Amino acid sequence: MLNILGSTRSDCSSVTRRGWIKAGGAGLFGVSLPKMLAAEELQDAPFSGARAKSVLFVYLFGGPSQLETFDMKPDAPSTVRGPFSPIDSRTPGMRICEHLPMLAQNSDKYCVVRTLNHSQNDHNASHIIQTGRPMPPAERGPARVNAAPNDWPAMGSVVEYFERKVAGNSLRTLPGYAYLPNRHGQIQLDGRYDRLGQYAGWLGNENNALATRIHKKAGQKSPYCSSDNPYYRDCDDDELSFQFEGMNPPDCVTIDRLDRRRSLLDQFEAGAELLAKSQSLSGYEAARGSVWNMLTSGTLRDALDIRREPTSLRDRYGRNLFGQSLMMGRRMIEAGTRFVTVIWDMSDGAASGWDSHNGLTGSLRDCLLPGLDRGLSALFEDLNERGMLDETLVVACGEMGRTPKFINRGANDGRDHWSYCFPAIMAGAGVQGGTMYGRSDKHAAYPLDHPVSCPDLTATIFQSLGIDPHGFIPDRQGRPVALTDGGQPLDAIFA
Repeated sequence: MLNILGSTRSDCSSVTRRGWIKAGGAGLFGVSLPKMLAAEELQDAPFSGARAKSVLFVYLFGGPSQLETFDMKPDAPSTVRGPFSPIDSRTPGMRICEHLPMLAQNSDKYCVVRTLNHSQNDHNASHIIQTGRPMPPAERGPARVNAAPNDWPAMGSVVEYFERKVAGNSLRTLPGYAYLPNRHGQIQLDGRYDRLGQYAGWLGNENNALATRIHKKAGQKSPYCSSDNPYYRDCDDDELSFQFEGMNPPDCVTIDRLDRRRSLLDQFEAGAELLAKSQSLSGYEAARGSVWNMLTSGTLRDALDIRREPTSLRDRYGRNLFGQSLMMGRRMIEAGTRFVTVIWDMSDGAASGWDSHNGLTGSLRDCLLPGLDRGLSALFEDLNERGMLDETLVVACGEMGRTPKFINRGANDGRDHWSYCFPAIMAGAGVQGGTMYGRSDKHAAYPLDHPVSCPDLTATIFQSLGIDPHGFIPDRQGRPVALTDGGQPLDAIFA
C-alpha cells in the first residue's frame, strides 16, 4: 500500500495526479510544492483566457530554405544567396522571394519569426518541432525514423488530452486533434515510414490525432519525383475523399446497422461491468464512446465533405493536395476541432518535397513556392473574411532550414540540412501582422538576436490556447511532467 499525505492508495494506477503533486512537494520527487500546486490549479481549467480557440499548424516537412523564402540575403555572395531575387511586400523592410507574390501582398496578416533553431540537424527533428522536446532514445527500426512509445506527446496530443479532461464523460462529435491529409510518412515510399513527433507517445494512444488518408495514383509521375506527387499537381474529387482511418464504414453498412452491432456488442460486454468501472477501462469506454459518436456524427461528416465549398474558393486555394488540405483544415477548425496539423509531406524521396539537396531551383520555382504562395495566402484571406483569423493561431514552418552554402554544380543544385536558424510564419489570434521577430546573420546561418527555441514555440502555442506552458501533465504512472522544456512564450509578437 502506498500512503501519500494520509491518503491510502492500493497501487500507482489509482494515485491521483494531485496526490503525486503533493508527494512531489513533500520531497519525494524533489520539486516545489507551491509552484506545482499553482500550476495544477491552472491546468484544472484549460483553454480559459485563451487568445486562440484553435491552432492550425502547417508543417512543411523536409526543411524549406530560409534563403529562398522569408530570410533572403541579396547582398551575400552568389554561393550563399541562391538563384532567386527578393521582392517588396506590403510591410516596409520585409522582402521575400519573388516566387511568393501573393504572400508578399498579404504580409500585413503575419509575422516572420526568423530565428527558430535547434541542434537536431536531420529529419528526426520532426519530433522536436511537433513536441518541443528532443527525441528520446528508442528502438526505431532499420531506418531509425519511426515513432516510439516513449516519445514525447505532440502538441496536438496535449490539446486532445485536455479536451478529454474538459469533456469528462460527455461524448464529443469532433476530435480535439486532427492530422491532414495523411499521417506523417504515410504517403512517402508507400507508407514505410511512421515518422516520430506526431503521436501522443507516453501520454497514451487515446490522445493520438485522428488522421485522414489520401492515396497516390499508381503508375502516375509528377514533376521532380519518380512517381505520383499529389502536392505537385491538381487532384480530382475522387482522390480528395477526406475520411478518418477506420471511421468510414462500407456503403452497405448503414447507421441503423451500426447501432444494432453496437447493441449486440454491449450485450456481450455486460458481464464485464465491474471491470469496466476501473480507471483504465473507463478511459477506454469513454474513448470508444467518443469515436462511435464521431462515426455517426453529422457534424464530422459535413466537415469532411470538401465538395460543399464553392468552386471559386477551392480554385483560390489551389487544387493540389496542399491547398485542398489547408481548406479542409479550416473546415475542421470551423466545425470545432481545436488543433489541426496540415502537412506538406515528401511523397517519394527527397526530390519530391522541401528536402532540397538537389533540383532546388526547378522544384521551388515550379511547384513548391507557387503551391505555398497560393495555399497559405488563400488561408489567411479566407480566415480573415470569415472573421476566424482573430481566434485562430496559424503557425507554418519546417523542421529545419537549409545550409547557407548553395551548391550549383550540374544535377546537385541544392542545399543540405541546417537547423541552426530558420523561419516560422505566425498569424492570427492577436499576432501583430506586418512584423518580423529576430534577425539572422549576414548569411542566414545563425541568430543575431532574439533566438527562438522549439520549447519557446511550443510555449507560445500552448499559452495562446489557454494552456499554462509552465504547467504539468501526468505521465503513465501519474507523476507530474512539465509541459515545456523551459520554453518562454513569444509575448512580443502579440499586439
